Amino acid sequence: MQRTSLKAARVVALVAALMAAALGTAALAAPAPRDPVVTAPEGWATASPRAELRPEFRYDPSGGPSRTGAFVIRSDEREGLQGRWTRTLPVQGGRHYRFSALRRMKQGSSPRRSAVARVLWQDDQGRQVRHDEPSTAPFLPGRAPEAEPEYPVDGAEGPAGWTSVTGVYRVPSKATRAVVELELRWAPRAVVEWSEVTLAEVPAPAPRMVRLATVHYQPRAGKTADEKCRQFAPFIAEAARKRADLVVLPETLTFYGTGKPYAECAEPVPGPSTEYFGGLARQHNLYIVAGLLERERHLVYNVAVLIGPDGRVAGKYRKVALPRSEIEGGITPGRDYPVFDTRFGKLGMMVCYDGFFPEVARELTKRGAEVIAWPVWGCNPLLGAARAVENHVYVVSSTYSSVADNWMLSAIFGHDGQPLAQAKEWGTVALAEVDLNRPLHWSSLGDFKAELPRHRPEDPAVERPRR
Repeated sequence: MQRTSLKAARVVALVAALMAAALGTAALAAPAPRDPVVTAPEGWATASPRAELRPEFRYDPSGGPSRTGAFVIRSDEREGLQGRWTRTLPVQGGRHYRFSALRRMKQGSSPRRSAVARVLWQDDQGRQVRHDEPSTAPFLPGRAPEAEPEYPVDGAEGPAGWTSVTGVYRVPSKATRAVVELELRWAPRAVVEWSEVTLAEVPAPAPRMVRLATVHYQPRAGKTADEKCRQFAPFIAEAARKRADLVVLPETLTFYGTGKPYAECAEPVPGPSTEYFGGLARQHNLYIVAGLLERERHLVYNVAVLIGPDGRVAGKYRKVALPRSEIEGGITPGRDYPVFDTRFGKLGMMVCYDGFFPEVARELTKRGAEVIAWPVWGCNPLLGAARAVENHVYVVSSTYSSVADNWMLSAIFGHDGQPLAQAKEWGTVALAEVDLNRPLHWSSLGDFKAELPRHRPEDPAVERPRR
């Protein structure tokens, strides 16, 4: 009898232990508790892809930098939570609207990827609409692409950690409403606050037209730097007659055809060659990018130098990716990816072998480059197209390669990777006029350049969780 009771007690204890373990596991795996009562401004709601991914939502009526209210989303320690505040607003097709919000993210990592605002265009039935004009991309020609979500752009982080998130958009003609989304995604133990959210009609933004030019020429004559530089004067003058804003010249142009070592062709920057091109830039009121060799103490760099319309050096980029010939010739690689403000927009530069690696052009566009000037001895033209299309940036190349070689082009590559203009004969200038304010909409992708910061992977060496 005692043995039976003992056995029964053990069974009861085992069942109780199993139930406790199951309850403990369930508690760990369960979704976050239901939100406390959320009293948000009229029209605002919360949403999540699935209940088990739902974070905590709260509206703070005294939140935000101006104490006018903040929409708050908080995640717990679990990976992969997703949730958003959302509101539907009426819009008028064919008009322009400006989205604006302030965002602050506490803890977590990569706000540009995890704390995202979107604007969706819909008709009266809540269906996706199409843009009015066909895409200029080479696939699905003549077809107006679907109006995919817009991704407003992050500005610089301001006081107390608040970041401005803005964008101006033309509403597709068939759209009658906009769905605004303020999201937190994938960041454990994070809090994001959204404040001062508006979507208001504004005048159409003015185009930002820029005329980009490239020179296709081999400076075979002459042995001195001065003799090499002067051969480019008539081409710069021709570009000026075509009203170019920017003229790109080829790589190491004072070295080409001299038969000298790199170090013998190197000079300070600023120096004699930049002074000469500075005079031409000032005379023609344009920007020049020239490929040169720079000496700094005992070091020699392969550089692209930006010279402004005032005749002064506006910036330089030291080639980061060096081929074996330059390594063996004693060239030192650069380390930085500077981007320069010009009167037409933001300009980055890379040099020749840099184009074989996606990192250089990506780093420049991460820093805001809208145009990349590319002095290049020779390269696979598919890589030039790739650098343009993968970043939705204009790439202006100037090469020594002959068109007959089916190798590198002296060209202006558009956002779709296609050459907008190409110089096919020696001693000629190619020019393309582009609008830096006009996005390229892809079918199924939308404005890919705006999506890039939101969708590209995290850099674990840089984007670490905030504590």
